[in-house]
Amino acid sequence: MGAEEIKKEMDLSKWPSDLAYEQWVALPVSGARPSARYKHAAAVVGEKLYIHGGSRNGRYLSDIQVFDLRSLTWSSLKLKIESDADKSEDSGSQEVPPGTSDHSMIKWENNLLLLGGHSKKSSDAMTVHVLNLETHVCGVMETSGKVPVALGGYSVTLVGSKLIVFGGEDRSRKLLNDVHVLDLETMTWSMVEAMQTPPTPRFDHTAAVHAERYLLIFGGCSHSIFFNDLHVLDLQTMEWSQPQVQGDLVSPRAGHAGISIDEMWYIVGGGDNSNGCLETLALNMSKLVWSTLTTLKERHPLASEGLSVCSAIIDGEKHLVAFGGYNGKYSNEVFVMKLKPRDSSHPKIFQSPAAAAAAASVTAAYALAKSEKLDFPQIIDLNFNGVENNVPKKDVNIEIDAIKEEKKVLELSIEEVTAENSRLREKIDEFNSNHTELSKELQSVQGQLISERSRCFKLEAQIAELQKMLESLQSIENEVQVLRRQKSALEQEMELSAAQRQGSGGVWRWIAGST
Repeated sequence: MGAEEIKKEMDLSKWPSDLAYEQWVALPVSGARPSARYKHAAAVVGEKLYIHGGSRNGRYLSDIQVFDLRSLTWSSLKLKIESDADKSEDSGSQEVPPGTSDHSMIKWENNLLLLGGHSKKSSDAMTVHVLNLETHVCGVMETSGKVPVALGGYSVTLVGSKLIVFGGEDRSRKLLNDVHVLDLETMTWSMVEAMQTPPTPRFDHTAAVHAERYLLIFGGCSHSIFFNDLHVLDLQTMEWSQPQVQGDLVSPRAGHAGISIDEMWYIVGGGDNSNGCLETLALNMSKLVWSTLTTLKERHPLASEGLSVCSAIIDGEKHLVAFGGYNGKYSNEVFVMKLKPRDSSHPKIFQSPAAAAAAASVTAAYALAKSEKLDFPQIIDLNFNGVENNVPKKDVNIEIDAIKEEKKVLELSIEEVTAENSRLREKIDEFNSNHTELSKELQSVQGQLISERSRCFKLEAQIAELQKMLESLQSIENEVQVLRRQKSALEQEMELSAAQRQGSGGVWRWIAGST
């Protein structure tokens, strides 16, 4: 069922319950829509989608629009200028926030923060605008420290009370791969000196954070190359790595949008300046496995660059909300996808015996390592060296016995895992044996094919020779026909000559008789 059909049939009072899981649906909109655009900034607060700015036909937009996910209506947000901003030298012509594209919107407490981007009057340094969601007062936040240059096409991720900015393109179109951190409590910028090999300088990529520790960077492009690589920055050790990923193949892309929900990272749209990416991807950040949720039709509005995607909880269920983009045509459609509920306590990978055994092995080993690291002699010394200790010896002994019992249970679990691993090895050996036999059969079939191909070549050569002989026979037959015609003509001439001789002899005999 297409989006247009769904628009006609959808009951507005209960549209969330009418949605199928993991399918994009274009929402019907009551009233006026905002201008179609791309490279805007977006965020969801409650059941409302906020968008700011973007670009259309080379023009920077400055409006803030709000889409109510319950009533399915758009409204324009009227801002109040902060008094300090009014006192600036350019207050007569300056917009707050100005028309901007390639920037980001982040919800922080009861505010929306607008960071960086490109505009006609871009400053030399990264600017942070703040919009209070209650008062609608907007202004510029003063920051200090090592403020990064003004950037567009960068990624920004909220980790605790810090914003992590990576990559992007400055005003001179120089591409970067730096990491900057803005502490929102002190409004101080700092630059991270990370170790190991960082990602190639890029822009129009996406970023996400996993377990409040790992920063993931995916895709993007330079001025000539599009990427599909995945890089991880450990925010504790500040080391870059490029792990191996599994699952579906992912095509290079830039200008895509991403949003993380729990351990899943959803990627929508993007392209390579020639084709839009049709698949909606999901990366399990715990297992680094790519999967494809759905694939769109050609020229679908979501197969675009510069779109946005956010997450929203509607009627207790998680949804993706996408807006805008450009794929040869600017879009102002709102699309939603209802996500299937995921049991985070029992991920799918744990449902297979092999994965369950591996998970149990890791858990057991980790717990065992923790128990073995406990300094039991130190605990005993605390009780016998006269040092005051509020923990009774009896309680300590009980804890030690409990830990020992836990250790026995874990050892039994490890034995079970070892047995399971042995069974799996036997299955793998059997599979390898079958694979060897099949390889031999394949080689035999390939040999037969080569032999048959050789025979075919010989037959083709013989056929070519016969064709040449047929062509020569046709030439001989043509010559025979010519000779036959010549013979027939000669015979006719001979008959005519004989007839003429007979006629002339009769006349002479008549003359002689009359004499």
